[in-house]
Amino acid sequence: MSGNNSSDLTGSTTTIGYFNSTTTLVKDAGNELKVEINQLTIEEKYNPYANREVQHPNGFLGAFMHIVKTSLGTGILAIPRAFKSAGLLVGLIGTIFVGLVCTHAIHILVTASQKVCEKTKTPSLGFSDTAEGVFRLGPAPLRRWSRFAKYFVEGGLFCIHYLADAVYLVIISISLTKFFEQYYSVDSWDVYIFKLILLGPLLICGQVRQLKHLVPFSFIANLMLVLTFGITGYYMFSGISEINIKDRSLATGVTGIPSFFSTVLFSMEGIGTIMPVENSMVKPKFLGCNGVLNSAMMVIISLYASIGFFGYYKFGDITEATITKNLPEDDIPAQVAQLAIAIAVFFSYMLVFYVPVDIAWSNLKDRIPESKHNISQIILRSVLIIVNVGIAIAGGQKLGTLIDLIGAIFLSTLGFFVPAFLDIIVRWDEGWGRLHWRLWKNLFIMLMSLFGLVSGSYYAFVE
Repeated sequence: MSGNNSSDLTGSTTTIGYFNSTTTLVKDAGNELKVEINQLTIEEKYNPYANREVQHPNGFLGAFMHIVKTSLGTGILAIPRAFKSAGLLVGLIGTIFVGLVCTHAIHILVTASQKVCEKTKTPSLGFSDTAEGVFRLGPAPLRRWSRFAKYFVEGGLFCIHYLADAVYLVIISISLTKFFEQYYSVDSWDVYIFKLILLGPLLICGQVRQLKHLVPFSFIANLMLVLTFGITGYYMFSGISEINIKDRSLATGVTGIPSFFSTVLFSMEGIGTIMPVENSMVKPKFLGCNGVLNSAMMVIISLYASIGFFGYYKFGDITEATITKNLPEDDIPAQVAQLAIAIAVFFSYMLVFYVPVDIAWSNLKDRIPESKHNISQIILRSVLIIVNVGIAIAGGQKLGTLIDLIGAIFLSTLGFFVPAFLDIIVRWDEGWGRLHWRLWKNLFIMLMSLFGLVSGSYYAFVE
């Protein structure tokens, strides 16, 4: 789980070869760093962390909470449906496997970003700027594609998180419907009304601009998720000993794998917020055996495997797109869980919303006078939220299909394919290890991505 690029790191001097172009790499904070790459000699190895000036830095705990909240999210409640698609045994093994591949893909992406930072003397780079830098510093035929790589990643990240927020609104409306239908008649129009009611609070909370200030949102969301997990766990394990495992499928067949793969990717993969979280740290505690990434992903994979296995084991073929829909409607604890998950998703919305806003603003701010930046941000955030609510209303309640499409099309591409491809490029000159094992490993990850893209999209459209 590592990555590197060209240049011979020997002694204390590194020389990056001759290039004939000038690159502009844009950091997440919006500051441009122009690097003249004709002949760059680094007298000592550049340390990105030592040169970061972050106004609101994240420590280990803050970064850990952001990653857990982003990757864990509310998608974990859809994991029992993924096990329903794949079967108990296949689902358990598959969840662990996909989780490990996700962790590795994030690791090689962060490592590639750090390599580019070291070579260009840049404190931090986002996902899209990392892609641009890898291409620009890579083999000559790929350098002209550097801007395309940047825009490709930016577009994918925008779609992932913007559409995920629309899915979150669908989850909230479903949870509120389940809660209020116990007290008065709820028809299909009330589902749309719930989404419109959310518009006001979202317009207010959506104006929070610093990632550091979103930590309280993550904390509240995590508390609500813990409450939801506790109540859901109670119902999952209540009477579970009376269920015969023979009544549950261990493997459902090949046709269930695409939906399983797409759902797990949508729920677990937080590739878009990884780089902002890593860039917000000023101490190198993100990677490593006991680093933020491995620690967070170990918790995430364990929770996913447990919730998915026992959720499907308890409810079987009646498992819903979100397991909270399987809770008894007239029980007070179940109603509390519906409210808790609605609150958790609402505050999760804010953290996920950070990414599309950051992408949109970074491409617009230079075209707007600095004196109008504040009002422009307010307008941009408001418009994005209004359109997002409109998308959620148009999407109705087809939660499972929406999850499958986002996971198959966008997350399989940016979560697996792009990091693996960047790792191939960044190791181009130094080699891919004995028998090119890293090359074969990355090609395997890219094939997994293409399988998820094609098969997941096909079965989602058929459904």
